[in-house]
Amino acid sequence: MKVGILGGTFDPIHLGHLIIAEEARVRLGLEEVLFIPTGQPWMKGGQPISPSQHRMNMVRLAVASNPFFKVCSMEMERPGPSYTVETLEELRRHRGPGHEFFFILGLDSLKEFHRWKDPAGILERCTLVALRRPGYEKVALAHLEEVRPDALARVVFLDAPLIEISGTEIRRRVASGVSIRYWVPREVEEYIYHNGLYRNTEVHQ
Repeated sequence: MKVGILGGTFDPIHLGHLIIAEEARVRLGLEEVLFIPTGQPWMKGGQPISPSQHRMNMVRLAVASNPFFKVCSMEMERPGPSYTVETLEELRRHRGPGHEFFFILGLDSLKEFHRWKDPAGILERCTLVALRRPGYEKVALAHLEEVRPDALARVVFLDAPLIEISGTEIRRRVASGVSIRYWVPREVEEYIYHNGLYRNTEVHQ
């Protein structure tokens, strides 16, 4: 079974996330895409993020209408910082043989991939699916060969719609009283307003 994985803080999840997940699913013939909200993002240490339950609820609302999209809470349930290599190993144990994992990320994240915990271990456990994002259409990838000589053979590059939506801008718009209609699914928009998210907190990256 070919399984896609899309991780992130999802603070909040937005249409850009859904578009790249669907693009990867269709282009690669994925039978399932797992959305895995980060528990404690180690690369954003010290930056405030919304409570886990709110972020999880928004993801569940956003993917509910797509039968190929599923939500996985393992990183939120695991104590300590969230590391992709540990998530992949846990998925392999739970799913058993016969599953092939494709980890979806943007070229901006791929540029920093060598800084992740055990990047070689990640490449042993999955294929990376790199999608272009605004401002990162071209990046130097020589550092991947330092991680593992055959690293580039473990990366699939996809051209996807360049959707200039970010969680940072959504939070800023909500805090400023500006509409976020069509930036997030309607259910997520209603959830944000109903729960008063992002209104009285300092905008963060």
